[in-house]
Amino acid sequence: MLSKEQIHIQIKKELEIKSLSTAGEDFERPWGGFFKIANESLNGFLEIYFSGIELPFDITKLNVSPKILVVEPGKKLSWQSHERRSELWRIVRGPVGIFTSPTDEQPDEMEVYNDDDIIEMELGTRHRLVGMDDWGIVAEIWVHRFPENPSDEDDIRRISDDFGR
Repeated sequence: MLSKEQIHIQIKKELEIKSLSTAGEDFERPWGGFFKIANESLNGFLEIYFSGIELPFDITKLNVSPKILVVEPGKKLSWQSHERRSELWRIVRGPVGIFTSPTDEQPDEMEVYNDDDIIEMELGTRHRLVGMDDWGIVAEIWVHRFPENPSDEDDIRRISDDFGR
């Protein structure tokens, strides 16, 4: 299995090969890390990761931000929700586990998703991404529901967290 540094380098190279520019990255997260895809690469990102998929929104009329999430085997992101964004995920490399709920109560069972599965997180949906046996990779689109006040990394309400954040 690859180390965090190795998976980081591998995915960075894959993004470069796909001609996707990044606007930032953070692999200091205790659960793995992420790449922010630059706005000028949005069309390429959509073509690569969401081609042939009917999006639940009109991408031309919304302010969106693309990302690649990388979750470490056996690690979980916080049980969380967002106030200013909904999210659309496509599993690039699975399986991954995902808990979802309309309330703060985390379900006992998570759903398992595999390559190419699509998951929509409506505004306010509580959710948690879980790494399984190998590195999980998720293409994510943030849909900023309040364009005058776009979502950012601080738009997170952590209900519970394995890392004490």
